[in-house]
Amino acid sequence: MDTQAYPMEFLYDGECAICRFDVAHLRRHDRHGRLRFIDISGAGFDPAPYGRSKAELLARITARRADGRIVEGPEVFRLALAANGLGWLVAPTRWPGLACITEASYRCFARHRVQLSRRFGGIFARLTPVCDEDVCQRPGSGS
Repeated sequence: MDTQAYPMEFLYDGECAICRFDVAHLRRHDRHGRLRFIDISGAGFDPAPYGRSKAELLARITARRADGRIVEGPEVFRLALAANGLGWLVAPTRWPGLACITEASYRCFARHRVQLSRRFGGIFARLTPVCDEDVCQRPGSGS
């Protein structure tokens, strides 16, 4: 594991139902506290420390590693899943042929993320674990 990557700041759009779904699952499995989630849609968010505008951050998933380096796109998910011990699941997306497909697929998703979230947001909202502090539970579990 790349120890210079963690703790990693995972920047996400809190107004996007798909993004909230992803973050809730990552947060739920982050047993070692390697990820810090930052909602960039909030009024008090300042993009200056990341060297990008808010619009640029909303256009492409972005994270800042512990060593200060900025990473974008699929690599953010690779590092986040590796932090949760699931890096082996996405390791093949670094292979030469799959890396190109992964990047192209991500660009397409990122371009249509807002529309997809509007259209399918209700489904993701029902599936998104409810997290309070560091404790997450499945919707409707009541525990």
